[in-house]
Amino acid sequence: MGYRVAVVGATGNVGKEMLNILAEREFPVDEIVALASRNSLGTEVSFGDKTLKTKDLADFDFTGWDIAFFAIGSDATKIYAPKAASQGCVVIDNSSLYRYDHDVPLVVPEVNAEAVDGYKARNIIANPNCSTAQMVVALKPLHDRAKIKRVVVATYQSVSGTGKEAMDELWNQTKGMFVPGQEVAPKVYPKQIAFNVIPHIDVFLDDGSTKEEWKMVAETKKILDKSIKVTATCVRVPVFVGHSEAINIEFEDPLDWQEAQDILREAPGVMVVDKREAGGYVTPVECVGDYATYVSRIRQDSTIENGLNLWCVSDNLRKGAALNAVQIAEVLGKRCLKKG
Repeated sequence: MGYRVAVVGATGNVGKEMLNILAEREFPVDEIVALASRNSLGTEVSFGDKTLKTKDLADFDFTGWDIAFFAIGSDATKIYAPKAASQGCVVIDNSSLYRYDHDVPLVVPEVNAEAVDGYKARNIIANPNCSTAQMVVALKPLHDRAKIKRVVVATYQSVSGTGKEAMDELWNQTKGMFVPGQEVAPKVYPKQIAFNVIPHIDVFLDDGSTKEEWKMVAETKKILDKSIKVTATCVRVPVFVGHSEAINIEFEDPLDWQEAQDILREAPGVMVVDKREAGGYVTPVECVGDYATYVSRIRQDSTIENGLNLWCVSDNLRKGAALNAVQIAEVLGKRCLKKG
């Protein structure tokens, strides 16, 4: 016997990817429904070799359904996630709404799978921020070996993290650069994104950091270890899919780059591509469509005691969102629900 599964926000980038990954990984589904806003009612989406027509989220009764994947904004999630949870359906939420709630587990299965057990408090499990998810997958096995004291990370985040309108803006601005009279002014972003980088993701906070940077700090502490010090600079780059991160790590104990490389080669969810030659590393273009979090450029930081640098790349629509949500469901099934 399998699960009755709802995908909420099934017409968006992440919702579509959730449907793809559920099919690819052969998640034990007995019945599946695609839900969206009334404006998208009847829109067709794919689930493996099947076509689903979206139903209206506003009218949907979650009673008798096992798992609901939420891939909609925080405002709508605030209305419908508690409704689904109160009707006995476990919510796996991709928004930021519940990530910092003490009673809601924030889970990356390769890092803290056991946290799933805490879902019963609210019947909700939170999916982390895309940039946090890939980073903690790389950090966890190194932390287990040498205990991380401090992390300094600079992100290079693709426009798909903002959504389809941002991807369209990059595409149209890029074309407009070469066609006089067809220039496209910034709308989604505060500055031109084509052939540019923007050191600003989400809103600014009083201390000068952005909310995206704050998320990476707070989520790393909640998922991995509250004692780790984290500082982040988050940058939007003209890449369609795939987030990259330059990560500097300071450990309590000595750890050389060769051992770190060996540890990461054996780590769940990590793929090491680290040849010290031209092209011996992974870029966002190569990670699109893959499950793995790729790590390259592993090297000693000679400016501090017990320091390492590395380069981390992942498909943000997959490990950063949809894949992690499906992996949470797999862990939930094995540890708690026990169907399929």
